[in-house]
Amino acid sequence: QVQLVESRGGLVQAGGSLRLSCAASGGDFRRYDMGWFRQVPGKEREFIARISGSSAEKEYAVSAKGRFTISRDNTKNTVSLQMNSLKPEDTAVYYCAGAVIHAADGWMAYYWGQGTQVTVSS
Repeated sequence: QVQLVESRGGLVQAGGSLRLSCAASGGDFRRYDMGWFRQVPGKEREFIARISGSSAEKEYAVSAKGRFTISRDNTKNTVSLQMNSLKPEDTAVYYCAGAVIHAADGWMAYYWGQGTQVTVSS
């Protein structure tokens, strides 16, 4: 069983930056594709980014491309999301995800962190 713990999010002004980190334990971290999702009240959880076990492959949602960067450190069992040029519409609860796959219904994951709030003020 994989446990994922996100760093604290926070409040940032529009145009600012924030870095989220996630620490994994309980599994062979390098085997899993890792990712980030986000969710706002009343909406489905949204895929943001995914990184392969070796970091060779990265994918981003259209909303994140060019502004967000996903990375991982397999020596520390961590995955991070660097968010730049933040917009008020980026406000959401962000979730670290493990064993991310692209299924017929879209992106999904087998393991989830507890979520961390990111608020972008205008």
